[in-house]
Amino acid sequence: MKSKEFIEILCKECEKQNINISQNQAEKLNMYKELLIQWNEKMNLTAITDEYDIIVKHFVDCLMCTKIIKDEKNIIDVGTGAGFPGMVLAIYYEDKEFTLLDALNKRLVFLQEVVNTLKLKNVHIIHGRAEEVARKEEYREKFDATVSRAVAQLPILLEYTSPFIKVNGRCIVMKGDSVQDEIKISSNALNVLKLKLKNTFEYMYTVNNEEYHRYILTIEKNMCTPTKYPRNYGQIKKKTL
Repeated sequence: MKSKEFIEILCKECEKQNINISQNQAEKLNMYKELLIQWNEKMNLTAITDEYDIIVKHFVDCLMCTKIIKDEKNIIDVGTGAGFPGMVLAIYYEDKEFTLLDALNKRLVFLQEVVNTLKLKNVHIIHGRAEEVARKEEYREKFDATVSRAVAQLPILLEYTSPFIKVNGRCIVMKGDSVQDEIKISSNALNVLKLKLKNTFEYMYTVNNEEYHRYILTIEKNMCTPTKYPRNYGQIKKKTL
């Protein structure tokens, strides 16, 4: 797919979801796509390699977070992987600061290449495990919001992410069909971590006549995270909240 065609389809698919995207943003997402495909040949960044699928299942999907993000200025993507949703959102929001955190350094080498190529000034990259980085003073309760997609089941994810946000900050969590089941098993985690589920935003897109139902949860933090959280990885896995 030529760049012009990719950008046209991207803009059309964004329009279907009432997402306003500029020519400059679309061109940067096209460059990001090209780097993603190029680097994916030498490391496992994504199983989605068809360019139309990248538009809909990665880029437009991540941009649905723009329906939720409002006044937040300082956002962390915990478990960013190949940059979804954090890098996509950083391209969209030039006036917001994004920190991309991942435990696998080779992914971060790729993301740094994206930052350098696109000349992004609002992206900060951190290598580390969420449960360890969240205990560091410079990151604990310093962010307005977290964003995350396809990281872990909700109770585990909340223990990883909520220590990063300020009181009254929000965890913005992207989920698929299992969302209701995950909400049901998260009541204890919400209580222990001083969180409250505020909203569930549902949307849908179609690829090859197959419907994909997706959800974005907005979870608000009411009080400071108790100091014992997050626990270490072994404890989290052994006994989920």
